[in-house]
Parts: sequence; C-alpha cells; structure tokens
Amino acid sequence: MSRIAIIGAGMGGLMAGNLLARKGHKVTLFESHTTPGGYTAGFRRKGYYFESGTLSFESSQVVFSAMKDLGVYDKIPFVRQYSRFLTENFDCSLYKIDDWRKALYAAYPSEKENLDEYWTEVDKMLKLFRALGKPRNFFERIIVFPRMMNSMRLYRKYERMTVTEFTQQYFDENSELFRLLKEMGYPDMSASIVAAALIAFIDDYWTVKTGMQSWADVLADNFKNLGGELMLGSKVEKIKTSNGAAVGVVCKGKEYPADYVLSASDYKKTFLTLLDDKSLLPEGFAEKVEKAAVSEGFFTVYLGLNLPAEKLDKFMKVPHVMYYDLKAGYDLYDANDKEFFEKCALWLYSTSMFDKANAPAGKSSLMIQSPVPLHWMNNWGNGDRKVYKDLKNKAAKTLIRRASEVIPDLEQYIEFQDAATPLTYERYTQNTDGATSAWSWNPKKWFYDDGYNIRVTTPIKNLLICSCWAHQMGGIPTAIQAPQKCAELIK
Repeated sequence: MSRIAIIGAGMGGLMAGNLLARKGHKVTLFESHTTPGGYTAGFRRKGYYFESGTLSFESSQVVFSAMKDLGVYDKIPFVRQYSRFLTENFDCSLYKIDDWRKALYAAYPSEKENLDEYWTEVDKMLKLFRALGKPRNFFERIIVFPRMMNSMRLYRKYERMTVTEFTQQYFDENSELFRLLKEMGYPDMSASIVAAALIAFIDDYWTVKTGMQSWADVLADNFKNLGGELMLGSKVEKIKTSNGAAVGVVCKGKEYPADYVLSASDYKKTFLTLLDDKSLLPEGFAEKVEKAAVSEGFFTVYLGLNLPAEKLDKFMKVPHVMYYDLKAGYDLYDANDKEFFEKCALWLYSTSMFDKANAPAGKSSLMIQSPVPLHWMNNWGNGDRKVYKDLKNKAAKTLIRRASEVIPDLEQYIEFQDAATPLTYERYTQNTDGATSAWSWNPKKWFYDDGYNIRVTTPIKNLLICSCWAHQMGGIPTAIQAPQKCAELIK
C-alpha cells in the first residue's frame, strides 16, 4: 500500500481521502483551515448558519452515486433548490424550463419574434443534450451515434462563443431581455453549454438542508473511520520532489514522505508556490499557469435577521432569489467602477428557509451576494486596511439597501452583520483571487485546450490534481469525479 499526502480538505480532498483510505492506503489529509470543507464549508455566528462558498450543485446522478458508493448517502439530507428571477417587470420562480419560457414571452410580448429565434436554437441544444445518454447496447449506439455527430457540430459552432455573444445574436444590447438572458449561468460561459446550464439550474439543482458544512463533516468523519489522518490547521508549505517525482510535503517545517501527492488546493499555488523545483516544469508551463484566468470572485453580506421564517418566506418565496436592475447595465470587468454595487446583479439566499435550525428560533439567516470585477478598486485598497474597510462597508450598505426592494425595511431586522470580499475567500480557501469555480468559464480564456475533459495528471510524476481544478469549469461534480480518476490510477 502507498503513502499518500492530500493538500486541501475541500470536496475533492475529502473524496480522494475516502476513496484511497478505503483501498487500504495510508492517507494524510492536510487542511490549512480549522474545519474541513473548503468552498463546501459553512459557519455559524450567534446561532445563524451561513454558507462559506458553494450554495448548490448539479449532476445529481454523479454526486448521489458517489455518496452511495461511500455508504454515506443516507447521512446527508439532500434537497432540491429552486430559484426565482426577479426584475422590475419580471418575476419567475423556476420549477421547470417551460416556466422560464412562458414567463419570458408573457413579460416581453413585443420581443416575440426575437424570442422565437432564440428558443429555436436553444431547443436544438436541449433536444440533443437530453437525447444523448450512455448507449447500453449495439442497437442503441446505432441510434445515438448520428445524434452525437449532430451534437458535435452544434457544440463546435458555439464552443468558443460566450453566452453574451450568443444572446447578442437575438436581442438588442440595450434591451432588458439581453441583459437578463446573458446572466444565465456563469458570466460569459461558453454558449455551447446554454442548454446544459438550463437543465442543471432548473431541473437538477440541489443543496443540503442542514448546510454544506454538514456534508463535509460526514465525509471527514467517514475518512477518519477508514483510518485516514485529518490534519486541520495544517497548511502545506512545500511539495517535495526527487528525481522528477513528488515524494512528500512539508507542513509546519516537518517533512511528510509520500509515494503520491494529491493537490486539492489552488492549481496556481500548487505549481507556482508549493512545488520545490520549478525546473521540472515544461518550458512555458509556469508562465501559462500564472497568466491563466480564474473564475469570478464574490462579495457576500451575511445577515442575521430578527424576522420570523414565515415572513421571510412571504418576501422571498423561494430560498434563492436572483435580483436584477435591468435598467442599469453594469460591466463585470470594469475594476475601476466606483458605483459597481449600485448596478450589479444581487443574489439573495437563505439557509433557514431550508431548515429553521439554521437560525435561532423565530429568526432568519440571509446572504446577499454579487460576482465582482477582478481586483476591484485597486484590489480593495491595495493593502490599505482603512480603504479596504471603507470599501467593504460601502458595498455592504449598498447591497442591503438594494435588497430592500425584495425584503421591505430589511435594515430594521438586522441583528448580526458581516461581509466577505474575494480577498476573504482567498484567505480561507487559498483560491487565487477568491475564485469560486476553478478556472474562468469564458471560452476565450480557457486554460485547458477544451472545457470538457477532466485531467488529473501533471508534468510532475506522482503529483495529481484531485479537485475541481482538474476541469475548466470546476464545480462539485468535478470535485467528485477527479478523485475517482486519481483512485483508479493509484493501485
């Protein structure tokens, strides 16, 4: 059996630890934070529970199958998550894709012809995406193969087109519909996954009733029960190499020999900071990693409300509300826009609407989030603590005021308040710029040659990637599948 060191106890690290410990390997899992979970962690303040990062996931078949395989599925209360899109002229709670379609036509009758053209193309993607499944026998392969070829042509057509560019083909850039529809999915993701995003976001979106942290805790406990060693508050300082291969890690000045090192940590830091010998990397690799774009960071306001759950339910309707001021266009890539938070999208999320135990009796928890420009306002003050605090407070105050359009008189209910910037997320998760979902989803900025394969091997022998960074668009499903691939490689 092998000695294995895993860096990071997020979903990828916990999954890898469980799979490899179950095979009998000697596994040590290093986590810099004091609790496991990474971006699938959460925290409590004054009795209110909040998510630290990831709110939900898709590809439930992948996730549930993995949890059943580990024998922990029944310990995790998975629940469906539904979302509501809200603007001045549009209000739609999404339970199925037809709800979205009908609401758009009802709200914008003058755009019928443009919507017809838009949906004609989206429907092609939806039909092909749903038709493609894993063929079970020869005859099914004959039927599915032409669909696969048709799908490939459609995929290639839109592979390098952003969702913004796709939407521009059908709607005027100054129209409300353009500003609304380009928000579907991650900012400027590939147009080739518009249908996949719709299906995932509406038909297959899930979360954990008791919070993501409870999921991480179940996996951590299972890992330890399998004989794995979980070292919390233990930041890895170096990945040691010898003869071109990873041979261990250094943590708190102590060397931990290993036959394999698995990184479930930030990809950039893995190679640019932790690797002890950069000369082992192929020519140009370090530069490519350094320049590669990561996914957007978020600004989050955490609020504990002296507001009964029933009253919050009346305002929110569903636990996840995506609110847009479509009259005020904003640029997610303008880092110098002082008034960004006056115009940006804001997402409201309440964990206590899933489980009243996520807040004190008779009260509610609320998160207000927005993706923000990279290095906004000189990266939040360029290290000046006073400027940082002022920017953070101003942003929080603005989002609370704007969220009052959804929850009237919101400010009067607040009895606990905190906020996190991308710098906060980077400090706790080690993800470069607080990246929320690994690499950039923008196809013009992809790190990998394509955005759809999972790659766990690296230029360094016995150094593997076992997290969402193994895939261009990250996410929990990748953080489960990447460890599975790693476990297959380590006999």
